[in-house]
Formats: sequence, structure tokens, C-alpha cells
Amino acid sequence: MDFSSFLTSLGTSFVIFIVLMVLFAWLSTRQGNAVVYYPNRIVKGMEPWEGGSRTRNPFAWMKEALSSSEQDVINMSGIDTAVYFVFLSTVLGILVLSGIVLLPVLLPIAATDDGVKKNEHTSNTTSNGTFSDLDKLSMANIEVKSPRLWAFLVATYWVSVVTYFLTFKAYKHVSALRATALMSNEVKPEQFAVLVRDLPNATSGQTRKQQVDTYFKSIYPETFYRSMVVTNNKEVDKIWGELEGFKKKLARAEAIYALSQGNGQGTRPTNRTGFLGLCGKKVDSIEYYNEKIKELTQKLEAEQKVTLREKQQGSALVFFTSRVTAALAAQSLHAQMVDNWTVTEAPEPRQLIWSNLTIKFYDRIIRQYVVYIVVFLTIVFYMIPIAFISAVTTLKNLRKLLPFLKPIVDIAALKTVLEAYLPQLALIIFLALLPKFLLFLSKTEGIPSGSHVIRAASGKYFYFIVFNVFIGVTIGGTLFASIKTIEEKPNSVFDMLAKSLPGNATFFLTFVALKFFVGYGLELSRIVPLIIYHLKRKYLCKNEAELREAWFPGDINYATRVPSDMLIVTIVLCYSVIAPVIIPFGVLYFALGWLVLRNQALKVYVPAYESYGRMWPHMQIRIISALFLYQVTMLGYFGVMRFYYTPILVPLPILSLVFVFVCRKKFYGAFCHTVLEVASQELKETPHMEQIFKSFIPPSLISEKQEDEHFEDALSQVSRSESSV
Repeated sequence: MDFSSFLTSLGTSFVIFIVLMVLFAWLSTRQGNAVVYYPNRIVKGMEPWEGGSRTRNPFAWMKEALSSSEQDVINMSGIDTAVYFVFLSTVLGILVLSGIVLLPVLLPIAATDDGVKKNEHTSNTTSNGTFSDLDKLSMANIEVKSPRLWAFLVATYWVSVVTYFLTFKAYKHVSALRATALMSNEVKPEQFAVLVRDLPNATSGQTRKQQVDTYFKSIYPETFYRSMVVTNNKEVDKIWGELEGFKKKLARAEAIYALSQGNGQGTRPTNRTGFLGLCGKKVDSIEYYNEKIKELTQKLEAEQKVTLREKQQGSALVFFTSRVTAALAAQSLHAQMVDNWTVTEAPEPRQLIWSNLTIKFYDRIIRQYVVYIVVFLTIVFYMIPIAFISAVTTLKNLRKLLPFLKPIVDIAALKTVLEAYLPQLALIIFLALLPKFLLFLSKTEGIPSGSHVIRAASGKYFYFIVFNVFIGVTIGGTLFASIKTIEEKPNSVFDMLAKSLPGNATFFLTFVALKFFVGYGLELSRIVPLIIYHLKRKYLCKNEAELREAWFPGDINYATRVPSDMLIVTIVLCYSVIAPVIIPFGVLYFALGWLVLRNQALKVYVPAYESYGRMWPHMQIRIISALFLYQVTMLGYFGVMRFYYTPILVPLPILSLVFVFVCRKKFYGAFCHTVLEVASQELKETPHMEQIFKSFIPPSLISEKQEDEHFEDALSQVSRSESSV
């Protein structure tokens, strides 16, 4: 793709973004669309346009986003979202400070050399003997062994130092945010509980709850409150799920009947009792669902008693009247053997993955290694189709493989757009298939909380996309285009790969542009959720619960969003010195992302959990991983350029490893555990321990006729007088 085609595609992306932004400004002011554009405010009981302006000015939302404070984000979306904006701000700062030095210094140095012309004369090129105009603004235009390479070497150090400084500063800020949130004088149930796994076999005549109560009361006699033995809830969950399903169907049938009465007909809805409601006996829906609910309610109550008495497992939740004791217990080794009485901090009640709590110590380790092997194989073998897609989805190759497309792709206007976006679109669509698989693998490891599963899946996805997209596209595209040259000169592979880096910058420039203009345009306009909501409202939803389900937006989806951002960080850092023209595109991506997602955090997304910034250490180490890859890439590229002073760069990767070690030792402990000086802060009100305890009971075990005797087996009780301690 030449420079003019690149500018055309960039202009097209910008026009698409402006159109989507104007659509957003118009659609978001319509009353019927408020639940799509302001669900976070509506969920919190606020007016949709509270604190903002109801205007069709397409830039008004930017003013609101820029004027919002970090505390506003915390109030609306929690600490985790605020930490995500610290990440965006940090990366934006790295790129801005790097660009201030690199662009005015390196671009003139590269543009005034003539390495491209000499390479053209020697046919030592990366794309069939032709160079893009963008190559003249990159290191591809610098002659081998040129003293001009000194400027690029110093620039490599500058980017590294800026990254170290800003990530260290951000780590301190996030640590302070986390400490402030945990020191809050509001009662948080998870701060009074610990998760205990790997219980040893109970002695003869002793129940699980007696075993747990006796053990912890002997160690913490003053502050131990109650314990809740984890049970095998598979059967009770199944019955509860069926019961909830019939309750929803009953509410829908009653809404349909009420609507028909309003139309003067009063027709009672009916359904068939067979497979998917397509066959079987025809019955009155309201009567049938009431009968099923009554039947399942009785069945659920019986199963709850069986579950609590006969299906107790080797793990428990233990509650204390002091959050200092809970924090201390979570950090202490309770047994001589590491695979007995494993105690960790309890997640939020809504985060618990009950089926994972009972997995034994060594089973968790085996599962973890098996998952790592599966992920490794997935990364390696997924690279084959990724490389194939990046090579095949160019117009030139498609014309060869699918000749019948020639009349279409030869249309001038369409050709420019397809040439710019086809490989990138194919890559984005192909990558969209992976996240659910990685979430499944992370859950299979035996991780006990939803937020931890998301962090684990995010890490897997990051290494996957860096290896397959950044490395895979570079290697795959070059090898596919130069297969004949490699057959003739096998030893030229490494030189060819290194020299292909500037040539691949155009692909990644377009990839980044597509992500920030079209991606963030669709994010802001919410066209797809809007269409889905209105279709469901018109044809499917019959009551308020179904309407809420149709418009509820979910959370910001860190499992895929953070790795996608990290891919852009990796691409921009690795090309920042080789092709500095990519830096403004990285700045635009993160600046626009900050604005758009600030708007979405304040108005749209509803957080699904709160982990108080535990994602940050993973974000920081992946920024440094991207920096490490950049430093190794530059070390190799300078070596290919035969620059005598390349060894000066050797300390950089070592410095990055030392930096990670220092940050981990200084900060990481406070993210793994609740610090005791934080937990010791006084609370605004005395915690109601019974409410804290009940907040952890699984929905399927909550009885409508709930009595303490009903839970006397798995959910132990120490003293009724302590229930309000």
C-alpha cells in the first residue's frame, strides 16, 4: 500500500468516526434511547442527563468527560475502572513524552538520508523491489553503519527511561487508591471472611462444621464468629435454575394476558409441554407455570436439606468479628503441611465460583500446568492460521486465489478501502473467537473468584495476541512474500525479517487507525446494542424484567479490552524508534480511548465486581514486557544495521528485569493481601455480622422459609447473642 492509499484509508476512518459521533449526539438525546446510553446512571437511581447537558452538539460529551474527576469515576464505576484510566493515562504519557523527543529529532534524520534509494538499486527490499513512501521516514532510510544511528540508539534509551519513570509513579498512585478504598469506614462483607480450602479428613464422629469451628475457635477464640462449609451445589443449582426459569415464564405469561385484557380480548396464553414447546399437550400457561413453580419449590427445599447435610465438601468460609483478624488469618500459614488448611482472602460474594472452591491443592497445581500447556499449544498452532490470514487477505493474493472477485476488487474506490482494511478486519474477526475459550481455561484451573479468572484470561490473551499478531504478522507476511528468496538463500532469513520491520509499519499503522477511529466510533455510538435493544423491546420483551435484561450493558470487559490495549502498546513501542511516525497514532488511540471510555464509565457500563485495583500489577508487568520486547527488537535491528556500538543497548533488557523485581518487592505484597494498617482503620458503624454471613449464602440455598435450624449442618452458628457484633 502506497502513502496516498494510506492517507485515503485514514481519511475514510476519520469520516466514519465523525458520522458515528454525530449519530451518538442525536440518538443519545432521545428519551426512548436513555437506557442504552445512560444505563449506569439509571441503575444508580439518577436521571439520565443528571450533571450533564442534553444537547445535540457532537462534542459536548468530550467536555463532560474531560471535566470529570477520578473521584467521579470511582463513585460511578469503582476502583477497578479508575485504575484502568490510570493505565490509559500512563501509556498516553509514555507516548507523548517519547514523541516530543523522537518526532522532531528522528524524522528529519531519517528523511535526509538515502538508504531507500540504495536498497532499491540493490533490490534488497521487503516488498517485491518497492518501498513505501513511509519507509523514507523510518530507519529503513538510514544507511548501514551510519553515524546517524547514534540518534536512534539514544532514543531507545529515552523511551525506556520514560516508561520506567511513569509506570513507577503510576504504581505508587494505584497503591494509594487501593489503600484508601480498603480503609473506607463502610462495611464490606469480604473483609470479615476468609476462604479455607484443603480441609483434612474429619475425625470419627465429627462433622465438617464441627471440625472447622473447633479449629478456628482454638486459634482465634476472641474474634471467630461462624463458619459456612461449602457444599456440592450441582443438583440444587439445577433445580433452582429451573425454578427461576419458570418464574420468568410466569411473569411473561401474566404480562401477555394483562396486555390482551387491555386490548379488550382477555385471551389467556397457552403453550405445549413437549420439546421446546413445539409438541405435546396444549395447556394454559399461567396455570401450568404455577403448578411447576409449586412442584419445584417443594423439590428445591428437600434438595437444600439434603445438600446441607450430606454434600459437605473439604472447604469453608470462616467469618470473624474483626477485619484485622481476617486479614491476618489470610496471610498466615495455619498448618505444618502446605496442602492442609489453605487460608486466603475471601472474594466478594458475587465473585465466588462455588464449583472451584472444593478442588484440592495438588489438583489445582496439575490443572494449572495442563492449562499452561494447552495455552502454549494454542498460541503456537494458532499462529499458523494467523500468518496464513495475514498473507492471503491481501488484494494481490485474493485475486490469484479467487479470480471471480477481480471485477469487484478492481473498482477504484472499493479497491482503496479493501487494500487498506481487509487484512486488518480479517485479523480482528479471527481474534474475536478466542476470549471465551481462554476464560473457560482460566476457570478450569480452579481459580475461586470471577475477577481472578478475568485477570488470568487477560494474561493468556495478551501473550497470545503479542505472539500471534505482532510476531506472527511480521514473520508470516515476510516469509510468504519472500519464499523464493529464502529457497535460494536460506541464510538470509534473519536479515530479511529484521529489514521487514519498517515495511510492516504500514500494516500496523492502519491496524491502529482502524481500532481507534472505527472501533471507538462504534463504542461511543452503541449502534449495535441500540438496534438489538429496540428489536427485543418490540418483538420479545413483555415485562420490565425482560426490558432490563435487554438493555443492561454489563461491565467494561477487561478480559479482552486490556490485552487489546496492550497489543497497541507493544506495536507502538516496538516501532517508536524504527518508524516514529507511528507514535501520533498511538497517542490518538489512547487519547480517544480515554475520552470515549470515560464517557462510557460514567454513563454506560455497570461494574460486575470490585477487586480494588488488583489488575494493576498485571497491567504494569505487561507494559514492561512490551518494553522488553521493544528493547530486544532494537538490539537485533541495530545488529542487522551493523552498528559498532550496538552493545551499548545490552544493559536495557537487564535494567527492565531489575525494574520489575524492584516494583514487585516494593508494591506487589499490598495487592496480594490486605495490609494490616489498612484493615485496622475504624468503621463508621458496627458491622451486622448476621447480614455479612447471609450475604455469602448461594442463591440456590436461600430458603423462602429460612430458619437457622434449616442451616444447622453446613452453616454453623456459634452464638445468637453475637449476631449483631
